[in-house]
Amino acid sequence: MKKVIVMFFVSHVAFAANEPATEELPETELNELVVSAPFSLKVSESAKPVTVLSGEKLRTKIAGTLGETLKNELGITTQSFGSGVGTPVIRGQAGPRVRVMQNSIGNNDVSTLSPDHANSVEPLLAERIEVLRGPATLLYGSGAIGGVVNVIDNRIPETLPTKLIGGAAEQRYDSSNNETASVVKIEGGKKGIAYHLDGFYRSHGNLRIGGNAIDEQNARATDPTLADVPVLDNSNGMIKDTRGWSRGGSAGLSYIAEQGLIGASINTLENSYGIPADGTGADPVSILLKQSKYDLKAQLNKPLPGVDFIRYKFGYTDYQHTELDNGVPATRFLNETFENRLELQHQAIAGMKGTIGFQSTNSKFAALGDEAIVPKSDIDTYGVFLVESLNAGDLTYELGGRAEVQTIKPENATTFSYTPFSGSASVLWKINPQHQLSFAATHSQRAPLVQELLSKGVHAATRSYELGSANLNKEFSNNLDLAYRFQSSALNLEINLFNNWVNDYIYQQRSGDIFNTSLEAMESACSTTSADCLPVEQSQQKNAIFRGFEAKLLAPLLKNELGAVDLTLFSDYTRGYFVQGGNVPRMPPLRFGFQLDYEKNNFSSNLRLTRAQAQNDVAENDSKTKGYFLVNLGAQYKVASFQNSNILLFANGKNLLNENIRNSTSYLRNFAPDAGRSAELGIRISY
Repeated sequence: MKKVIVMFFVSHVAFAANEPATEELPETELNELVVSAPFSLKVSESAKPVTVLSGEKLRTKIAGTLGETLKNELGITTQSFGSGVGTPVIRGQAGPRVRVMQNSIGNNDVSTLSPDHANSVEPLLAERIEVLRGPATLLYGSGAIGGVVNVIDNRIPETLPTKLIGGAAEQRYDSSNNETASVVKIEGGKKGIAYHLDGFYRSHGNLRIGGNAIDEQNARATDPTLADVPVLDNSNGMIKDTRGWSRGGSAGLSYIAEQGLIGASINTLENSYGIPADGTGADPVSILLKQSKYDLKAQLNKPLPGVDFIRYKFGYTDYQHTELDNGVPATRFLNETFENRLELQHQAIAGMKGTIGFQSTNSKFAALGDEAIVPKSDIDTYGVFLVESLNAGDLTYELGGRAEVQTIKPENATTFSYTPFSGSASVLWKINPQHQLSFAATHSQRAPLVQELLSKGVHAATRSYELGSANLNKEFSNNLDLAYRFQSSALNLEINLFNNWVNDYIYQQRSGDIFNTSLEAMESACSTTSADCLPVEQSQQKNAIFRGFEAKLLAPLLKNELGAVDLTLFSDYTRGYFVQGGNVPRMPPLRFGFQLDYEKNNFSSNLRLTRAQAQNDVAENDSKTKGYFLVNLGAQYKVASFQNSNILLFANGKNLLNENIRNSTSYLRNFAPDAGRSAELGIRISY
């Protein structure tokens, strides 16, 4: 199948190369502006793969979690843990290797601590999502070898609005879990003052699926603690204990002038969700998350000769979540964080323009309760970075570097100190108006996190005994990206190839041992009842290699009085394995498929078929996942403007074949499949 895909793309490149060049290229998503890059630039001007979702394209893809919203984009999947949790997985990397931000400031929750912890970003409030695939460590922090996800919600306005009162309201319903979601946004301004107000509420029931919740054969094969459970409580068509709700909102105010701007905002979020049952009859586990966030942004334009701007951002986050066993609080996670970010962009010097900056993050982390598996810790990071760009005719060069000092000060334990360094070099060659070739090389280092070093204890939400390793070293990553783009009126093509060598790659994997809670001891097999025994998840370290590709081809099929039809072919693949032998846990499978888009006047629709191959390259003590076909159908209609308002109606049919999809990147693949056949309806009014 891989050979067929490669031959198909090569044949189309050869065909397109014989077409005459055109001076004007069609308006496509390649012309979207990327603000998360070192310099604001178009997607077509980036030497690294970029995905941008905004406007109607974003509204029709929004889901209950950030990972679910992005999971059908090239190179991106989701690390699901029931319907309440979905963190992005980029090129097989998740957690601390994917930097999630809001308006270029870290969201500073504890989603990197454990797979059952939800991300605190609410997709409903997003106005734009930018994803930089591949290492993106220089501007936003070390170790993001998977990439960066920046969610932009305009809570601190940066431009003056055109009217005093404007905004939007949206209502949607999803049958997969009887979810209803409402969001309202009001913003406007006058005479240099701009404001932003928003609020949302979301509620959902248990998730409906296309078969049994538990894959009993694989669950028993990989979890020896289920051996003496004769019958598992295995629901059909629904996953128990997955209902939940969330609510929140923000308020922001800015003063904007020609000389710059200053603004501030406050944001609150509450989220309650259940952890899928494991079939043993154990008490249900749920999580209640609360976060308050205060942000400040200031910018001075041309404050000094040779300086374009100086920008400062500050964020304070007060985060907590409580894990409840059968409604009774068991463990609380607290994270109080201060983040500062200062950037200076200078004008061209000898043809080179650049950005120099400083960033600090200071956190006080604590886990309280009977299952406090990580000690209280003060975590401090200070970093400086520099990125420079040079245009030389058809070539654009970019060089950058970052140095950090990181310390972890656990309570009543030895302090850990690290000095990660990162560097990158890239070149973009605009061969002619149609063809582009780019190459990027990145070296990055990542320090271990506190949970990777010091976890020790029972974690009810993951139903495991988690064990860290205080002897972990820094990760060293060396990544190469090679990309080719072709754009014409008849064809758009993008191919990205990557290879990432990671020394001392840190990962969590089942060791095969059992922790007996009644004996408070490690065992090779459960010597009492399974209710007393938990599998051991241990932090480990090995040299690893990740390689793969993303490819997309867009071809117009029809354009006349009947409308326009476009065909998109796509595929992505990541292979992760250890140099000493064996596979990296939780890798996504090979995916490929097509999408047909139809548009006429104010109506548009799309049909998307994705084929995911079976994932047989699994880690030790992990289970394989079967291949599947995912068929989605969507339609949108723009109602003619009424009273200066724009109305968008949209409907989506998801997983129309009702496949029982096991997500290979999920810790709960054997207990919580993806949603079954469902319908989504929504309306958005902008005024």
